[in-house]
Amino acid sequence: MDVKIALLAGDGIGPEIVAEATKVLDRVAEKFGHKIEYRPALVGAAAIDAVGDPYPDETHAVCLAADAVLFGAIGDPKYDNDPTAKVRPEQGLLRMRKSLGLFANLRPVALFDALADRSPLRAEVVRGTDFICVRELTGGIYFGRPQGRDEEGARAFDTCTYTVSEIERVLHVAFRLAVSRRRKLTVVDKANVLETSRLWRETAQRVAREYPEVAVDYMFVDNAAMQIIRQPAYFDVIVTENMFGDILTDEASVISGSLGMLSSASVGAEVALFEPIHGSYPQAAGKNIANPMATILSAAMLLEHLGLDAEGRAVRRAVDRALAEGVVTEDLAAPGEKARSTSEVGDYVASQI
Repeated sequence: MDVKIALLAGDGIGPEIVAEATKVLDRVAEKFGHKIEYRPALVGAAAIDAVGDPYPDETHAVCLAADAVLFGAIGDPKYDNDPTAKVRPEQGLLRMRKSLGLFANLRPVALFDALADRSPLRAEVVRGTDFICVRELTGGIYFGRPQGRDEEGARAFDTCTYTVSEIERVLHVAFRLAVSRRRKLTVVDKANVLETSRLWRETAQRVAREYPEVAVDYMFVDNAAMQIIRQPAYFDVIVTENMFGDILTDEASVISGSLGMLSSASVGAEVALFEPIHGSYPQAAGKNIANPMATILSAAMLLEHLGLDAEGRAVRRAVDRALAEGVVTEDLAAPGEKARSTSEVGDYVASQI
């Protein structure tokens, strides 16, 4: 199979972790007889520095021409520390999602057996955790208008809006996922306070009638945040709006022991995008210490999305072996255990395929 992958390494540790994922993909291509063509493109602070735009038209064209997009990370302290900056790396990420029609973000949260003792929660609490959060990605308060400040600068405002069609399409993604898993869906909202959440709940109750085989329950977002910590194994599929999903998935990510272990996919009407959920981690950039596992697992999701299930499983088995053998970066190394570099972890995973 010939595969065209757009490579958007981005900022911070992005280039390092994407390099390890491509190393693993190259080994997959060699073993299974595929041909992969990579098409690098600029995004984020790197794109601002080069051309003044965090998501240039050239990058969009590369993404549209690809079978899938492998993305690293966006963010740079010089923009984080300047709230007055008019052009920001994150604008590129939001525009990319909107322009590519990536309306649903899928974030699997599962406990790796070898990492049960690395979770900040007790092993008996996290054991059996295996759920997916489906986050609406192109609506809500991040995209709502008007947004800004008044003329005096003393009052700021953000607008949260949703349409029925925006809610329906992401609900169908979540229900179909639930059908393929344990047939249980939790809809997270704040319907006791927010009108947009009441529209979410009303729409979910109607769409649920199309999936009678799926058991549906509803949670307010504050309760869901508590239950993810209290009993994470309760959940199968969670679906929620943009900002709630952003917060809950970052909270859930640490269950596995490290942000560096969680992959994600963003899907919609156009090409799909695959990325680790962590940020650009600028403190580690260039030091060869960042955990590449989330990006490697994102590459596994990419393969599976293209119908290459055996190849995806091969990558996951290789990651499991690396964890079992303690071939991990400093964020996962046990006391007294040698921490490996980013490239050493990538080399080992590739060698196990």
